[in-house]
Order: sequence, then C-alpha cells, then structure tokens
Amino acid sequence: MTTSDALVSVADFRSDTVTAPTPAMREAMAQAKVGDDVFDEDPTVHELQALGAERLGQEAALFLPSGTMANVVAIALQARRGDEVLLEEASHPYLFEGGGTAWIVGAQPRPIPSDRGRISPETVLEYIRPLNDHFPRTTLLCVENSHNMHGGTVVPLTRMRELRTVCDEHGLKLHLDGARLFNAAHAAGEPVKAFAEVADTVSISLAKGLGGPVGSLLAGSRAAITEARRIRKVLGGGMRQAGVIAAAGLVALREGPTWLGEDHRRAHDFAAGIREIAEHFDIEERLEAAEPETNMVFVRLPYDEEAYTPIVEALAAQQVRVIALPGRGMRFVFHHQITDEHVRRALDAIRDAVAKNLRA
Repeated sequence: MTTSDALVSVADFRSDTVTAPTPAMREAMAQAKVGDDVFDEDPTVHELQALGAERLGQEAALFLPSGTMANVVAIALQARRGDEVLLEEASHPYLFEGGGTAWIVGAQPRPIPSDRGRISPETVLEYIRPLNDHFPRTTLLCVENSHNMHGGTVVPLTRMRELRTVCDEHGLKLHLDGARLFNAAHAAGEPVKAFAEVADTVSISLAKGLGGPVGSLLAGSRAAITEARRIRKVLGGGMRQAGVIAAAGLVALREGPTWLGEDHRRAHDFAAGIREIAEHFDIEERLEAAEPETNMVFVRLPYDEEAYTPIVEALAAQQVRVIALPGRGMRFVFHHQITDEHVRRALDAIRDAVAKNLRA
C-alpha cells in the first residue's frame, strides 16, 4: 500500500489540508519546468500566478508557502505600525496565526463581533476609530470567507459589497482571507472573481478544498504584489525552484473546483445522519449538527467538554480522525479524499459512542 492509499483508507476529517497529492499532481510535479523564483525566473510559478490573478480578477498574484504568510503579507501591505486592523473575533488571522498582525506588522488587531462570521456594515462603522491623536488609526478590515470557526459559513456577495462601500467611505482597505473562497463561491452560486474583485487584496489556499499539497496565492494590484514580493522575501518566503510545488498548485486550481460540489453534498449527508442519530436516541436537544453551508460540520455531543478527548480517541480507533475545538464541538471537514464509505463509517462510530455513553 502506498502512502497515498494509506491516507485515503483512513476517514480523516480533521481538515481539508490532509489530502495527498493526486496522481495528476504528482505527474505535474515530476515534469515541472523550474527556475530560481527568488530571481523571478521560475516559469511554472509564473504560470500559476498568472492563472491565479485571472481567476480572481486581479492584476497580479504571488505564490507563498502558506495562508498564514499570505495574510500577514497582506496586512503588512495595508497597515502601518501603530495602525488598527479590524478582524472578526473568531477569524483565522486573529486566532490562529501566532499574533502576526501585532508581532510582525506592529499593527493593533481589534476583534469585532459578527453573526456567524458575517460582519455587518453597522458593526464596522461602530468600530472605526475617529481621527484623534489619542487613538490608533483604523486602516484595514479583514474578512474571512468562508469562515472556518463558524462552520464554513458564507459571507454573501451582497454583504461583501456593503463592506466595500463602508471601507471606501471611510478610507479603509479590505483584505479578503479567502482560504476557502472557492467553497464559498460554489455554495453561493457566484463566480469566485465576483467575491475577489470586491477586495483590495485576496488570499486563497491551494492546499485546502482545492486539494493541493502546499501553498497559497495573494492577489491584488500590480503595485501591491510588487511590494508583497519584497515582504515575502523579508519573511523568508522565497522558495527557489518552487515550480515543483507550483505545478501541483496549477492542477489544484484547474481541477479542484470541480469536486467541491461532492464535498458539500457529503457534508449535508453527514449532518442529516447526525440528526437521524439524535432522533433515534431521542436526544435532539443535546446532539447537534448545524446544516452546513460548505464543507464543514460542527457536531456537539451530549457530553461535558472534557469528555470529547476519549470520544475523539474512540473514533480514531475506528480509523475516523477528527478534532475537537473548545466551545464548538467536533469539527468534520470534507474534502475530495473523503468518500461515501468514510461518511458511513464516521456516522457508525458516532452512533456507537452515543450508545455506549447513554448506557454508562
């Protein structure tokens, strides 16, 4: 059994980052034409960046090793030291990027509330600082779409445009953390480009729903991306013969959007299965799985928070991998290497865990 086969045999719902490269990606990597990307001479990186910019409706794009670096570069582009950056209170740049906004950029992150990741224009207006020497200057709004910690929720295109209007009226830039933007656009029935064009800068992950092994793209104006390239260098993000991994990214960008519908369908099937389990055991009020909007389902089981660890371990013993997040339950993320059989296995494992707990 190959490493790829072994990964596929496990029902790994921990994240859509766990996928192994497809055969087409491995072939593209083996055949990639490469050069030194720090010298801006890698033809495959050039091709990936050009395709990314075109798909996102931006003038230019930059290939980076991670979404975290893409976000911090975008923030550094558009916020000065001492400025204030508005971020949704459960957003990835605020919670999961090591404090990079403060540590690396020197800007002050200000978390703001939302309705399941959908920041309202009124909230942004409330949090913009008035011009006063005592206050930091509010210069940037970051929006995550789809929103990870709110269960893969979609910020509708109409809301994105409303936020753009507020930013324009008050002199703010808008960065779209679109790590899973293709998922959001597919669920909304809108072109990815329509969402991306609303923002000054937009980042997308090639290694999440699109299935690539590594890397992200940051897109924006040509001038912004020229400066972003310099910041990437400062952060150690220059990757020499990066065409080897950019080749897999090209396959992901071209082919990845075609399987998102199945990912979303399986998420819906899984959530329906959870509700059936809850009805069977008559615990609808304690076993919860919100109807997914994209490729994530958060499952709350009828146990105390500390009881999740043995449940996660019990699922792992049945070759079902999942993570528990404090206050949110177990997160199941669907990707192209999750099959219908994996969904059935996960539901059977949860049914067994609930039955054992209720008998205890």
